[in-house]
Amino acid sequence: MTGTFQLGRHRIVAILGIVIAAIMFLLASARVSAGKITYLRITYPGAAVSAPPLVDIPLPTIITIGIICALLIGVGIWLFIRQPAHVTPIYMGALIFSVIFIILIWAGAGNRIDMVDMLARMVRLATPIALGAMAGILCERSGVTNIAIEGLMLMGACIGFIAALLTGNSWLGVMAAIAAGGITVLLHALLSIRFKIDQIISGTVINILSIGVTGFLRNNVILPMQQAGRVGAALPALPIPGLSQIPVIGPLLFNHQPIAYAMLLLVPLLSVLLFRTPWGLRTRSVGEHPRAADTMGINVNRMRYMNVFLSGLVAGLAGAWFSLEASFNFDDLMTNGKGFIALAAVIFGKWTPLGALGGALIFSSADALQIKIQGFSFELPSQFLQMLPYVITIVVLAGIIGRARPPAAVGKPYEK
Repeated sequence: MTGTFQLGRHRIVAILGIVIAAIMFLLASARVSAGKITYLRITYPGAAVSAPPLVDIPLPTIITIGIICALLIGVGIWLFIRQPAHVTPIYMGALIFSVIFIILIWAGAGNRIDMVDMLARMVRLATPIALGAMAGILCERSGVTNIAIEGLMLMGACIGFIAALLTGNSWLGVMAAIAAGGITVLLHALLSIRFKIDQIISGTVINILSIGVTGFLRNNVILPMQQAGRVGAALPALPIPGLSQIPVIGPLLFNHQPIAYAMLLLVPLLSVLLFRTPWGLRTRSVGEHPRAADTMGINVNRMRYMNVFLSGLVAGLAGAWFSLEASFNFDDLMTNGKGFIALAAVIFGKWTPLGALGGALIFSSADALQIKIQGFSFELPSQFLQMLPYVITIVVLAGIIGRARPPAAVGKPYEK
């Protein structure tokens, strides 16, 4: 019947936002005294600790939290009434960021918080998630489901670290990690494209295989080499002269390590390649309508092999971030589920590189928050903050942000 009230997806998101905003304000007002002040401190990039801050804004805790919650509630009410489909994912992303920001100013009440440092940390921690998402986009845009990103990252981290120990050169370790990801993913390509087995099963097999292989290599290769005295160093930070000194923007974009720079370059590059080049058009065509692409003379399976191989190279680079950039070490299961979170970022970003980067930043913000407030006295248990990235992932995968439409032929083997 026309005009019948329906509790659709957009209204559920609106209700969720209103309820969360109300709960956050009530909890904050009950636990934080109105007299406490939180300082958001933005310092000059590379300046000494004693140098005067560029911006030092005192924010009354309760007032700040109240304004943010009021905005969330107001927009939520408007979303409930109007139900604009394009606003729903933006509102959900804003809700997640707002909750993280509220927790930050709640935990840091009475202290100074360097917000630029936290934002720069978000970019660094988003690097493996964003690279994993680029690997997923390359595969799924060509019609191949790839849930093996976690395993590919783990293999890249392990092989890259072994190569760095053997050669004493972390750059060669990065090359080895990229190659390891590319070689490992060929198994997935062969099983999925040539033998046409279920692509979810193929990806699961690679994940399980990677856990076993890397565990064996750590116990029988890495640990003996470390005990024998082989050492190395993580990839160095490479601030770009001049650009890294720009206030605010410099630390965010121009003061990182090499793999983080590679991520920042790869995201816009892949966006242009996918949507502005003949290769991108062919890739999207074999993922949407492979039979029509075949009729136009495009070799569907060759395109899929190429894209799966490229995705393995990118996933291997993401793995190198763990063992060669974030630290110089390798531990069992050190990727810690980031490959699966990268798949959630793909869905969040609607299979677009820039959208997936936005999803990666949302997920990494929870990790950055956890690190930033370690020195503060905070009432919430640490386990709550540790599980926050995975709770956000569940929200995304549950489809709260809207039903995303994947490429039409993804996961379907092509019979010529």
